[in-house]
Amino acid sequence: MGGSEQYSQTAYAQRLCQLSNLLTATQDLWQVVAFDCDQFPWQQRFPLLAEKVAQLADEDIDALDNDSSRLLAELVPSLEQDMQALSDSHIADLLPLLGASMNQHLATAAEVPKDNAELSHFSAHIKGRKWQQITAFTAQVFNHDDSQLPVLEWCAGKGHLGRLIAKTQHRNVTSLEWQQALCHQGQTFADKWQLAQQFVCADAFADLTQDHTASPIKQFQHAVALHACGDLHVRLLRLASMTGTEKLSISPCCYHLIQSRFYHPLSAGAKAARFQLSRHDLQLPLQQSVIASERQNALRKQEIMWRLGFDSLQRAVRQCDEYLPVPTIKQSQLSGSFKDFCRWAATEKQLVLPDDVIYGNYLQQGRIRQKLTQRIDLVRHLFRQALEQWLLLDRVCFLIEQDYHVKLTEFCSTKITPRNALIHAEKIHLV
Repeated sequence: MGGSEQYSQTAYAQRLCQLSNLLTATQDLWQVVAFDCDQFPWQQRFPLLAEKVAQLADEDIDALDNDSSRLLAELVPSLEQDMQALSDSHIADLLPLLGASMNQHLATAAEVPKDNAELSHFSAHIKGRKWQQITAFTAQVFNHDDSQLPVLEWCAGKGHLGRLIAKTQHRNVTSLEWQQALCHQGQTFADKWQLAQQFVCADAFADLTQDHTASPIKQFQHAVALHACGDLHVRLLRLASMTGTEKLSISPCCYHLIQSRFYHPLSAGAKAARFQLSRHDLQLPLQQSVIASERQNALRKQEIMWRLGFDSLQRAVRQCDEYLPVPTIKQSQLSGSFKDFCRWAATEKQLVLPDDVIYGNYLQQGRIRQKLTQRIDLVRHLFRQALEQWLLLDRVCFLIEQDYHVKLTEFCSTKITPRNALIHAEKIHLV
């Protein structure tokens, strides 16, 4: 379902249910911490997939990870055969959901507007790609909208989005931001250009609805949030739906930035799912292969190898078979030796290493484990898109339950940002 067709409200709930069933049946594959493993943890249940992944050439891993279509084509047939062998043919029928692109079931994104010379001064302090996101978001949200509702810009930063809305849509904008310095800078910009934009310095997690007259969240308002992270955009959904805010337009980001250890689903459909999401699980949609220089990729792989090598060493020394996290290192440390790295890591973790350590053996173990973790993560990455769609649909279905009419779209191409989903909701007034 794509193009300009509107996705029906009941179809959102149906897709959420399908994704819940698929993710539940396959959670052994994606709900894994690769660094904890010394073999494929799902090898017995999915033997054909394990065989297929083990046979992949080392030099093909990054290319597969960077090309979702190729990754799916390479691995899904083996997964489908394993599922049919498990008598999970009904789940096998849902596997195409893994490859369903966003605009196969979302409305098509509006074209990114061409740069307007009149607005060139607005983008002077904004990185090019961020400016493209802001202009595309504004164009999509306010296309054919003549309501003239005042706007609340949630987690505004310096208010770049709100400033563009105030200028191009001729709206009164309230920009909420908790950092006083950003509020000051944003207000200075707005005053300079004589825009109807006012900053409110407040904590998004404070009780903003206690005093209805002073609260920045109001009923007759259009609340917008572009890439508010984790609990911040969820907070807006809860407060705005409680207030009955007329319109909401949000683009979620960084699902893992939550205050609790585990994700708390919003909608009835998501609450019924038979899995629980940790912060580690919530990072999965954001995991893409690093687009970097050949040298940067080599250093990244070297660091992982060294960390895994040290992990094998610390397990032997501590006589404890569990992963021990090591702090972030400076890139310059990778120019030393593996032995130096191990001694540094041991000091950081207050661990005494014996004098007779044969470091070459543990470096080799790190090399072997790196190949294993790459393949475990490659399988996890089959589910990046499915999990993100599940999280988006949880938010959509929650708003529908709060008597909103909701549309899920893309506001720009993935080349501008992979976090390009837009949830737009309008309050339904029951007669």
